[in-house]
Amino acid sequence: MTDSTGAHILIVEDDPSTRSSVAANLETHGYRVAQAIDVAGALRSWEAGRPDLILLDLGLPDGDGSTVIRRIRRDATTPILVLSARGLEPDKVAALEAGADDYVTKPFGLPELRARVAALLRRAGGPSADPTGTLRLGSVAIDIARREVTVDGTRVDLTPREYELLKTMVAQPGRLLTRGRLLRAVWGTAYSDEAHYLHVYVSRLRRKLDATDPTGAASGLIVAEPGVGYRIGEDEPRP
Repeated sequence: MTDSTGAHILIVEDDPSTRSSVAANLETHGYRVAQAIDVAGALRSWEAGRPDLILLDLGLPDGDGSTVIRRIRRDATTPILVLSARGLEPDKVAALEAGADDYVTKPFGLPELRARVAALLRRAGGPSADPTGTLRLGSVAIDIARREVTVDGTRVDLTPREYELLKTMVAQPGRLLTRGRLLRAVWGTAYSDEAHYLHVYVSRLRRKLDATDPTGAASGLIVAEPGVGYRIGEDEPRP
């Protein structure tokens, strides 16, 4: 059974074992795969083939993978999923702030990797609003024109900041958004270091969603990545 419709993925990884196992698994699930082992090769492959998604190691023989991120972000919004043994929070935040869309720490499971790939490709397919201008994810619906949020048709009373925070996350399902990125998007650049604001508002959002949906399914869409930020995902357990 395949997960894709032939999406083209570029794997940039200098470890032969990791590169070959990931490539073989993705090809088995219907993806078209190109491979590179260093920064120079990655940029050549990207220029020549313009892949739909890039899997990128940070520790490459001729430089840091963040060079690839910054170069591609000058021209394109191609989804970039970092695969790295660097598991420290500052490394994750630095890669995401440079423009990566998600980060998986080695060692990782191939089913998890494919799920992340599929989520990023879905998001890259275009805006998630329906023809009426409503963002929908699971039981949550955000009417952009009315600035109204409902869960299974029941209205949720949110403050303007809570609304903007939820809208910002739901509009980018599957993407890991750093605390700094969310703070800048909702509060402005002056608040990019005020992480406690985010914690308080996410907690309020979850409580209000839980009050409307006691099953926890709606609030469970907001998934924390400790020390890094938050992502929106369907049917994922809340930490």
